[in-house]
Amino acid sequence: MTETVRLGRILGVRVGLHWSVLGIVLLLVLGLSTTQLPDVLPGYPAWAYVLTAVAIALLFAISLLAHEVSHAVVARRNGIEVDGITLWLLGGVARLRSEPRTPGADLRVAVIGPLTSIGCGALFGLAAFLVSIGDLHPLLRVLFLYLAGVNVLLAVFNMIPAAPLDGGRVLRAAVWAWRGDRLMAAVWSARAGRWFGFLLITLGLVRLLLGYGLGLWWILIGLFVVHVASAEEQRARLGTALSGMRVDDVMTPEPDTAHGDRNVSDFLRDVALVRRHSAFPLLDDSGRLQGMVTLNRLRGVAPGERERTPLRAVACPPAEIVLAEPGEPLTALLPRLGSCADGRALVYDRGTLVGIVTPSDVSRAVALSGLGVTWHEGADVTNETGNGYRTRH
Repeated sequence: MTETVRLGRILGVRVGLHWSVLGIVLLLVLGLSTTQLPDVLPGYPAWAYVLTAVAIALLFAISLLAHEVSHAVVARRNGIEVDGITLWLLGGVARLRSEPRTPGADLRVAVIGPLTSIGCGALFGLAAFLVSIGDLHPLLRVLFLYLAGVNVLLAVFNMIPAAPLDGGRVLRAAVWAWRGDRLMAAVWSARAGRWFGFLLITLGLVRLLLGYGLGLWWILIGLFVVHVASAEEQRARLGTALSGMRVDDVMTPEPDTAHGDRNVSDFLRDVALVRRHSAFPLLDDSGRLQGMVTLNRLRGVAPGERERTPLRAVACPPAEIVLAEPGEPLTALLPRLGSCADGRALVYDRGTLVGIVTPSDVSRAVALSGLGVTWHEGADVTNETGNGYRTRH
């Protein structure tokens, strides 16, 4: 999930919003101000309900942010790299660049989120109690009671043992500790997530057919759970296939580069047409990275604009390009490849660009792994017969 608006950093963790977060805010404000709040406390003007609903939506978003920040902070304390946090339509996502090294670390990262939600619920419950004994405005009491209840509900829902929920992480950690096999644990958690997603979709369809509300919302959540759980199982199997490989085992060395000031028309004629690559890092005269262009990005420049459009104007900016080191485990790089530049990463060795990793490089590595090829330290490759060869160019 890519952020649309960057909010800054909280406790050193980058935080952003996806545009779809407006969806949950609008749904909460409309539902609360038009039906739920007037039903609970009738007789107040419409503006009072709308103001209360907006406050609930904003405080709920802050609660979701606290939930995800707690995951990120504990992950970093357990040696797991965190790329950032994005709030979106169905809640929040803490993007982890690497995986937990032990079942205990996996468990700690998983349980802190629901514990934080329960803590938020307790704080809001205490606020509702203080409002009651202070004889303050009834809508203020309802506001805090709603937030207390929804945070506890969020904690309970997240502890369902199915990926990608926090309970799925707990299940993964437990199976990992029990069986000593992280792949098996990840597969069990992912399959539980798929079944749970299908259950939500089925219940949503039943509610729609019977005329109950929120059926479409259940279906949407179910589809999301099925999609993410399936992706997690695929990623776990991919990580096992690529175990032991390093970035420099699979990278394409010495990639073709270009200058960011060159216009798109000249570049297409003189470089793109005669080279067999689809991605080109942009370097200035001193070798500093200016960005990266791909053929897909250049396709978006109208023919009439190509003569006066410099490459850097359509390039993926340097801050969003995935960087790697030659000796880095390939499995540590994979979670970062889903960002800018069409899943590519640039490889730097002591400040010098030495290679690029593309989806085709990773696919080739997976294919070799399926043929029984294994990577050993030093990038010596050994086949099933024990005959060694080198993969570097």
